[in-house]
Amino acid sequence: MTETYTPPRVWTWDKDSGGPFASINRPIAGATHDKALPVGQHPLQLYSLATPNGQKVTILLEELLAAGVNDAEYDAWLIRIGDGDQFGSDFVAINPNSKIPALLDHSVSPPQRIFESGSILLYLAEKFGKFLPADPAARTEALNWLFWQMGAGPLLGGGFGHFFAYAPEKYEYPINRYTMEVKRQLDVLDRRLAEHEYIAGANYSIADIAIWPWYGGLVLGRAYDAAEFLDVASYKNVLRWAQQIDARPAVQRGRMVNKVNGPLEEQLHERHDAGDFATKTQNNVEGAA
Repeated sequence: MTETYTPPRVWTWDKDSGGPFASINRPIAGATHDKALPVGQHPLQLYSLATPNGQKVTILLEELLAAGVNDAEYDAWLIRIGDGDQFGSDFVAINPNSKIPALLDHSVSPPQRIFESGSILLYLAEKFGKFLPADPAARTEALNWLFWQMGAGPLLGGGFGHFFAYAPEKYEYPINRYTMEVKRQLDVLDRRLAEHEYIAGANYSIADIAIWPWYGGLVLGRAYDAAEFLDVASYKNVLRWAQQIDARPAVQRGRMVNKVNGPLEEQLHERHDAGDFATKTQNNVEGAA
């Protein structure tokens, strides 16, 4: 670093922090504007964006539908976080932390709000009795890894991803600090997957669904343009697992929902019916017109 920052005795918010998210970063919570959220025809109403955290939920919902759980039908509405949609009054009423994804379950009265991606995965797995083992020991192992991701993920995204890809200036210390941690995490996963087909053991579970969008996406070269920098090819077991899950049709569909970047054919801005996937290109082209 060329300059040393001396923190003030009391921090005050007197300027933007810089970087691509400066316009939505603020040190206070709560709504910034009144905005009603749309409600579709299905009991499950998802308000999200296809970040890794958002993909967790749409992948699980698509996996549930593929497993024959018809009650998992859902409407997925796009929340554009760059535009500050997450600070609208109705969204904040579901998630006071103003982060995607947020879910309302209208099959119960009053409708149940669920926020935080890990909580949503657990709620849906328990509600429908899928992708979470019933055996207490196996269930605990799956939850161990679900909560591992919830704790580890911010060091990958908010730590490494921010300083490597998004910070307005690159500094050696934070990049080295978070690179070391991300590589340690990849080694944790690689050692685990050397002995097990899936994260929690022999069966695919919400542990895989939570971890794959972050770490699978990373080793598949979809995050931060950092695959070569992190030498992801050296984590052979993680790569095998990532490719295996990437081939699942429900995962491929789940990745598309609420996606607004990348190739047009991979984007489905809103999802209200399984047939939406067949017409996604036409819908997106018309919406962009």
